[in-house]
Amino acid sequence: MKITIITPSYNQAHFLPKTIESVISQEGNFEIEYIIADGGSTDNSVEIIKKYDRLIKDKIYPIKCNNITYVWLSRKDKGQAAAINQGILKASGDIIAYLNSDDVYCAGTFGKVVEAFQTNRKRVWLTGYCRIIDEKGITIQKLITYYKNLWLRHYSYNKLCTTNFIAQPATFWRPLIHKKAGYFDEGLYYTFDYDFWLRTGKKFDPIVIKNYLANFRIHSQSKGCQGYERQFDDDLDIINRYSHNKYTRALHWLNNTLIKVVYKIIK
Repeated sequence: MKITIITPSYNQAHFLPKTIESVISQEGNFEIEYIIADGGSTDNSVEIIKKYDRLIKDKIYPIKCNNITYVWLSRKDKGQAAAINQGILKASGDIIAYLNSDDVYCAGTFGKVVEAFQTNRKRVWLTGYCRIIDEKGITIQKLITYYKNLWLRHYSYNKLCTTNFIAQPATFWRPLIHKKAGYFDEGLYYTFDYDFWLRTGKKFDPIVIKNYLANFRIHSQSKGCQGYERQFDDDLDIINRYSHNKYTRALHWLNNTLIKVVYKIIK
């Protein structure tokens, strides 16, 4: 199988090497297509991207899978969702995911994902556990992670409408999804992934892997740090697109309100 990973990147040079290496160091019986869509970074991100391009093409970097196709571009784009959609349109993999340029995959993730899709050939998307880490890679906010894992272990679409417990870095899907559920909404900033999970989940139940597949990084410049209150407000707007049930909306509002209180305490 071939896995396509898309990394939208903009001025994340400090974290980018760890992100790239977490993709190209994956080991197993599969191919990797890695597409990096840089939005015209003004730091040294492009130099870092080029460095790994050379290392792979010159066979200096140790490849532990069947093959790696490394593709990159750097130009101004229309935002994160647009960059991801452009990558999806270029993708040739049997499995697709996107990984932001400050997040990382765990070792062995791709092997687990391939095995799960091969075992469940009729399923079209998959999600698993995800740790939260800080700028130094130290695990933080364990209570939030436990809370999300608890919801995920008992997945249902109604629960997903109540709160967004899907961890984006730990989520993978087959290209078929885009014919059934469309692409990421480029008009959204904080919630385009939740919007996509809701559209997808309305049609298909995911495979749930009860293992840690990725680490989501929170730092001073990340969305998760700067705009979490706006993100939760936007979540509620999104759920109004997909549920007309007043009880579900009320539960979503209550859940988000409680989480915002917790975030204010721990941040």
